[in-house]
Amino acid sequence: MPAISLPSVSLPRLYTLRLSYLILAAGIGLYFWPSVIHHTPELAAARGPQLSLLAGIGAISLLGFRYPVKMIPILLFEILWKTIYLTFFALPLWRAHQITPAIAADITSIAMVVIFLPLIPWLYVWREFVNAPGDRWR
Repeated sequence: MPAISLPSVSLPRLYTLRLSYLILAAGIGLYFWPSVIHHTPELAAARGPQLSLLAGIGAISLLGFRYPVKMIPILLFEILWKTIYLTFFALPLWRAHQITPAIAADITSIAMVVIFLPLIPWLYVWREFVNAPGDRWR
């Protein structure tokens, strides 16, 4: 039986992916993990699920150092949720002139997602996640 040829990502692209995971893990680690470890009951009640989700994304992104291609969905999730926030929450607030300093700070930190866009091998994403046939159902 002939060996199946898997689509490859170049070595420089693998390193840019690893850089993406480093940025993601470091950013989340520095910004959210202190609140996860040391928090008040009020913070746990108000933002516990949000902090847990983001801390989990940061922790699992560390797997991207070892498996940069397999972990691409984590980067896609990061881009998608931030795009949804900016489009459906921040933009209407901006149009209504309701941007507070706290919201502006959130928008600034969330808009940093643009740094991931050139680091992702989009041709590979298209080929493997959009164009490739899905897994069988039976």
